[in-house]
Formats: sequence, structure tokens, C-alpha cells
Amino acid sequence: MSRRDETLAIFEAALGAADPQRSVKRVLRRDGDVLTLRQAGDDVRIDLGEVDRLLVVGCGKAGAPMSRAVEELTADRISFGIVAVKYGHTLPEELSPAHIRIVEAGHPEPDAEGMRHAREVAQVLEGASERDLVIALISGGGSAIWPLPVPPITLEEKTELTRQLLASGADIHEINVVRKHVSSIKAGLAARLAYPARVLVLLISDVIGDRLDSIASGPFAPDTTTFGEALEIVERYGLGTEIPVSIQYHLWNGMAGKVPETPKPGDVVFDRVTHSICASNAQALEAARLEAEARGLRTEVIEGPIDGDVREGARGFCERLKELAKQAPERGVCLIGGGETTVKLGSSSGKGGRNQEFALASAFEIQGQERLTVLSCGTDGNDGPTDAAGAVVDGGTIDRCRSLDLDPQRALEGHDAYPLFEASGDLVKTGPTNSNVMDIMIGIVA
Repeated sequence: MSRRDETLAIFEAALGAADPQRSVKRVLRRDGDVLTLRQAGDDVRIDLGEVDRLLVVGCGKAGAPMSRAVEELTADRISFGIVAVKYGHTLPEELSPAHIRIVEAGHPEPDAEGMRHAREVAQVLEGASERDLVIALISGGGSAIWPLPVPPITLEEKTELTRQLLASGADIHEINVVRKHVSSIKAGLAARLAYPARVLVLLISDVIGDRLDSIASGPFAPDTTTFGEALEIVERYGLGTEIPVSIQYHLWNGMAGKVPETPKPGDVVFDRVTHSICASNAQALEAARLEAEARGLRTEVIEGPIDGDVREGARGFCERLKELAKQAPERGVCLIGGGETTVKLGSSSGKGGRNQEFALASAFEIQGQERLTVLSCGTDGNDGPTDAAGAVVDGGTIDRCRSLDLDPQRALEGHDAYPLFEASGDLVKTGPTNSNVMDIMIGIVA
């Protein structure tokens, strides 16, 4: 097996650990009428015989397989179900749940379909009673997929805000702080709508630290951020006077106390809400480690997330990989990391994503070192607005590209890695994985 194939096999093992359907069944089980949710600390047990209605709602890229797992356990009790996913992230008809509607919406930019679905969910939650049980399936991408802007902010204005934040270089946590404060359903507001119903929230985490208030902007989680922080973020990235005027007014009114803050920890609306993380980046990294070790590679997992500027992240990763190559020249080594970097786009940019840019920057870092191979891929299968999960490069990638009359330096500076890697055959295409636990970076020393 080639080094590239070996790297891809380790990545596939990481994807397997993040499989949403299996992940849900790891934490949710049923015995007769008793539904048990595993979580940190004591398990939560629900007697379905005491439940009037079981309502299943959700948003995110992993929604379809998560829904299938829930339906396999509770099909006979589901009264209503609607889960919104990114376009193309449904299941084949024969595998699609029969009692939960899987609907599609825009991502990363929200669209009218997403707003329509979010409004329907809000109406259902608002009608829930104390004897109802809500199972909420939340995964990466949910912030865009459930857009319900606070009036009079329009969807177009919120879309423009999202576009500006994505291009600014802000990280996902910062983006979500702002988006939460212009939403009617995020930042714990879905919990406020559902109260006093019992709510079980199952999550596939795509954020660093698995913060409940950041995954899909925390629709059922207490929000620790404020309008003041949202304003600080838009000003930090030079967007204070660039974002739509209606959003500027709303944020300033919120800071002045003229608009109610999002519900905070200790609010009564969270008394009957329980969260459980089904899959995370850490679980995917552990599966990758086990696979690498099974292949006889001495393995190191980087502690802490790889985040911040994409090129700095690639430089640090490759420096460590080169150190490992010097330490053990006689033995194969695997370096594994995970996280989510950021790319600050200029006034114009080409086609690609942060993983393709990480790979291209890595190709320059390891240029001429034939023993080294680096992969960077998104676990959702979509890196940026492309059909590739990422790319895999080695010490000879730059020279091979140049031999094909390609210009890797121009591609890097122009954020245009996709055409380069498409021509060189270095793209990794998995198709939509219906999951999302951030990105995986794998380096191998032959």
C-alpha cells in the first residue's frame, strides 16, 4: 500500500468513528417504554408511557442518519418530526426515515427554504406542553440551516452578514456569537420556545472544545455571550459600518438593553433540557490513532486544536512532522491533529477551502522531503464550496505541479487550490459523509 493510500485509510477510520447513526445509538437506547440517554454523569431515563407526544426536530449536516437512528428506536411513538439538512445530505430513499421529514436548506449561506423550516419548528416547539418530549438532533452547519432572523432583519441581510463574516477571517465561534444575536431560535431561544416540554438534545460536535453554546449556535443551550461581544467582533474585523444597517441597529439596541438578551445559565427554560454529545473530533482522532498504530506506525496526536490562520497551522504541523522524521529515521511515524483553521480572503479569491489551502501550504513546507506525506480533510466531505473533502500532498507535490505547467505559488496566494489539485490528482473526494466533526490532519513519515 502506498503512503497516500495508508494516509487515506487512517482518515477513513476517523470518519467511521464519527458515523452519526452509530454515534446516536451509542448514547440512546430503549428498553420497553423506557428511553435512556447516556451523558456525562447520570443517565437520563424517560418513561414513554407518560409522554403525550414525541416531537423530533433538528438541523445540521448529520441530521438524516441521526434521524434514522432515532426512528429505529422510537418509530411507534413519533407524533411529529422534521429535520433540516444541507442540500445533498439526505439518505437514499430506502434508508430515509418514514416518520421524520428530512428537508433541505442552504449552507454555508442561509436561504428561504431554511427559514421556512425553522419557522415551522419554532411553531411546533411553541405549542409543546409539559407532557411532551422533544428530541433535538443538532450537528454542524445548523447555524446556517436554521435561519430565523429577528424582525425586521431580513433573510437577505442575515445572508450578507454571514458572507461578510466568513470572508473576514473570523473563526466559527466568533461568527456564531454574532449570528446568535440576530436569531429568533438560536442561543437558547429554542429551549425558551419549547419550555416546559422535556428536551433531549443529541449533538455531533463540529466546534473546538465541544461547547454546547457553539454547536449550531446552541439553539437549546444557555448562551454566555452578549450583544456587546457581538458588536466587538464585527468591529474587530472592520465590519462595524459594513454590515446591514438593520443589524447594526439591532446589536446597538441589544447592548443598550432595549432588546432582551439571550437566555443565560440558570434560566428556568433549561431546567428540563439535557444535552449529550454523540460524536466529536476527539473521538475521530482516537480512531485514527488506533488505525495508525495497527499499521505499525509510531503515532503522536497533537494536544489541543489546530486553529487560527491556516498557513500558520500548516507550518506548525509540518515542523513537528519533520522533527519526528529526524528522531526516528528507521521507523514509520504518523502525526495526527484536528481542529478548524481560518482563511482570510482578499478582495478576490479562487476556488478551494481551508483544508486544500492547508495541504498546499504543507506541500511547500515539506518540499523535497520525499519521505513525508500530509493530508488535510473535512469530515463532512465538503471543503469550502467544493466537492472535495481536502487534499493529500507529499514532498514531491510542488515539483510535480510545476512539471504540469501549474503555478502552486499563485494558487496559494490566490486561495485557488482546487483547480491546481484537480489537475495534479491530489484532491480527496469522499462525497457528503452526512457528518461533521471538524477537520482531520494526518502526516506520515515513511
